[in-house]
Amino acid sequence: MGYSMTWDLDIFFKGGSSSKEFLIFLDEFNEEVKELDRLVSNINPVRNDENDEFSLIQAFDLFKNTNMKSSQAGAFIGCLEAQNAQDKKAGQLRIKQMKIVASLKMVLSKLDEKLMQLDDAFFMKILEKEPLNELKFVLNERREKAKEKLSVKEESLITQLAMDGFEGWSQMYDTIVGSMTIPYKGEKLSVGQAANKFSDPDERTRKELFTAWEQAWEEKSDLFARTLNHLAGFRLSVNEKRGWDDILKEPLEIGRMKKETLESMWNVIADHKEPLVRFLKRKAELLDLDKLSWADLDAPLAVTAESKVMDYQEGADFIIQQFAKFGSQLANFTQKAFEDSWIEAEDRPGKRPGGFCTGFPLNKQSRIFMTYSGTPSNVSTLAHELGHAFHSYAMRDIHPLNRSYAMNVAETASTFAEMVVADAAVKEAASEEEKLVLLEDKIQRSVALLMNIHARYLFETRFYDERKQGYVSAERLNELMVDAQKEAYGDALSDYNPTFWASKLHFYITGVPFYNFPYTFGYLFSLGIYANALKEPEGFEEKYIALLKDTGSMKVEDLAEKHLGVDLKTRDFWEEAVNACMEDVEEFMRLTDPLVRKA
Repeated sequence: MGYSMTWDLDIFFKGGSSSKEFLIFLDEFNEEVKELDRLVSNINPVRNDENDEFSLIQAFDLFKNTNMKSSQAGAFIGCLEAQNAQDKKAGQLRIKQMKIVASLKMVLSKLDEKLMQLDDAFFMKILEKEPLNELKFVLNERREKAKEKLSVKEESLITQLAMDGFEGWSQMYDTIVGSMTIPYKGEKLSVGQAANKFSDPDERTRKELFTAWEQAWEEKSDLFARTLNHLAGFRLSVNEKRGWDDILKEPLEIGRMKKETLESMWNVIADHKEPLVRFLKRKAELLDLDKLSWADLDAPLAVTAESKVMDYQEGADFIIQQFAKFGSQLANFTQKAFEDSWIEAEDRPGKRPGGFCTGFPLNKQSRIFMTYSGTPSNVSTLAHELGHAFHSYAMRDIHPLNRSYAMNVAETASTFAEMVVADAAVKEAASEEEKLVLLEDKIQRSVALLMNIHARYLFETRFYDERKQGYVSAERLNELMVDAQKEAYGDALSDYNPTFWASKLHFYITGVPFYNFPYTFGYLFSLGIYANALKEPEGFEEKYIALLKDTGSMKVEDLAEKHLGVDLKTRDFWEEAVNACMEDVEEFMRLTDPLVRKA
């Protein structure tokens, strides 16, 4: 009997969106937030005595519990919403959960303000005592961030207004996308089903589907433009009140990284686009096209008689087999995830598009969402999400408040896992033809992370600059998107995807602004980790897990210095990482030279 393609959520709360257990859980969560509020109110930052020390210890112990309950509730509702976009009860649960989370945020604003008001000497003193000493990094971080925010009253008001404003617009986006279908050959495909067809070997299918896809997003572009403008407007207004001039301030803080690091990374990438442009031109030649269009980016190569497709069991076995070469813990964990039905992979109508991994900290488990098609790229996506799950698993015994890792290192374990599978597939190819197809799929990840993500970053940066001046129309958003894509892709395509800003969920996520560069950072950072694994395989897994454990309690520059011995603020590390990507391109060009000459 093969692995189940649907996940098990009943282990958390029976009954799905009708679960009585979950309603009780939400009530308990709400009561704990109230109790936390009481504890925080007892802290008097003026006294600086043992009573305050005791109250702080109690408050952070309860904060640990409420934080896990918050994650647990959000993960469960997120899974319900993703598996069935029409689940109205899940939407109602989301509203209930968000109200409790808003209350928690307001309590935490109070806590942070009191941390900020503590005498410096008293604060340093309590940081050296158990049990707060293991939270030294987190407490310092919260205190420093509190100094840059508004008063508790103002921050609480922002949180309350965000419920029906900021968060409300994000939910509106989810609702619109959940109601969308893409008409194709008499069928009504979900957005997720339609997206999978961009890797269809038939050019006509891709073109027809892309036309229908663009039309569907264009029809609702005014709604999406309004949604995006309101999200950005809210964020800009809050930043202005806080005195934050740079729109990158918040995402960099969330990423625990310096601007010099981000700029070094993008500058190196911008200087090394030429090999990827050559790859795209070569792929066009192999597909017998003058130039690739956007719809051709994910097309399988014409040089193969049939695209390699693995059924779900084959894909799972292949991933486990490759993971085993890097460590038994990674492989055993992955097998357990498949055996215990942690993954929702079924291809069916009504599911949301895309893929994600979400954690259930109270059970020390994760759940993975995707739509499985079995193409090499799709198998790599599954490996990517399993990497996220392993990251959480590696941190399972770390203090819960030290598990909140930055978004850019969040993409490190996932892209490392993806790379292991993609690289192994190339090396173990049964024929040169198969090797070429798999190598092309591997390079597509570099195209996605060094070109597509770069386009998203360029678009979002320019959009926010224009949004400061006023409303940005759907037509202008299309122009900004195409300009960014042309620059990021070196003008290597015959046409572009103007409504990409509407179809890409990441632009509408409220929790993380600029949810783009973390992917590229994680990809290139993981290349450094992967290079270490190949050079020194002995004992690698333990070193890898040690790095993952530190991701929640270190700045990324310090993390890289400690575990890799590199300085992320300089070009050297990024040059080496990008050059490693380009080695694949040179191999691809060498293998395809005879095919082009023959044609």
